[in-house]
Amino acid sequence: MNAERNIAAAATAIIGQKVLPGMERQFESWQEDLNTAASYYPGFLGAEVSPPTRLQTDWVVVYRFDSVAHLQAWINSATRQTYLDVGARYFDGPATQQVVSSGTQSLDPLVTVVVTHRVHPNQVDDFLDWQHRMVEEESRFEGFRGTELFRPVEGLQEEWTTLYRYDSAEHLDAWLTSPQRQEVLAEGKKFSDFDLRTIDNSFGSWFAFEGNGKETPPPPSETRTSLAIWVGLYPTVVLLTLALSPLHLPLWIGLLVGNLLSSFIMSFLTMPYYVNPLLGRWLRPPPEEPARANLRGLGIVVAALACWAVVFYFVTVRIWTLP
Repeated sequence: MNAERNIAAAATAIIGQKVLPGMERQFESWQEDLNTAASYYPGFLGAEVSPPTRLQTDWVVVYRFDSVAHLQAWINSATRQTYLDVGARYFDGPATQQVVSSGTQSLDPLVTVVVTHRVHPNQVDDFLDWQHRMVEEESRFEGFRGTELFRPVEGLQEEWTTLYRYDSAEHLDAWLTSPQRQEVLAEGKKFSDFDLRTIDNSFGSWFAFEGNGKETPPPPSETRTSLAIWVGLYPTVVLLTLALSPLHLPLWIGLLVGNLLSSFIMSFLTMPYYVNPLLGRWLRPPPEEPARANLRGLGIVVAALACWAVVFYFVTVRIWTLP
């Protein structure tokens, strides 16, 4: 899978799976193999795996295909069933599955909540009215970024699926624990049988791929993410400044061009080929990683920036003085 395939998806499956304690690494390796198998099926657009977080206790796997038919072919395939039979030794209970079908990307780079309801055909109008009331309340909360409602998908899913998004886990928590939400839930008691899960994709595509091209979940720490961007941004900006300096551009146009070029370079070169390989284990530490590994990662950050600072000092002061 490559970045060019990470485009709008017509059909998305969101699968949640609890994993037995101590089996996390084996499950992750098995899931990578399963995703590779999925990539050979027609219509495959991408797959993402998110480990458990403070908001989400399950492992969450998201598959994107260009149509419901292609997604259904993969979900019901003998290949996938064979992998599931092998992977059952890692599972702590049955998986959950939600499918949404849309012409646009279903999961924004925000904290996305997926809620599914089974609705009797005679209660659809009441359910839609209640959903409208829910959206009215949640939209009043800080950080709310929108919602989508998807009808059942014939042959794949009988439930109604709602996606709603917030700009941070903190703002989402404020809504989930609010008295206003509890009041609306009480109003819709007959729809109280539902499943809810969250997917945190807050950090965008700069951290979306490993060196082998496989898509990975975003780093769990905003501080580490910021430091990692710093490691990549500093040499990118300095090298661009040196490259553009002979053109003697006015400040306003130089910054305009430099910012555009640095965005492309960071996205397609600096982050995937320099920062992610250098800091990948520190950005996404395994569950059993010792605390001292954080200090080792910080040491790499400091050493990388110090090396670049020394290099640029000699280049700009001792070897070449900028005009």
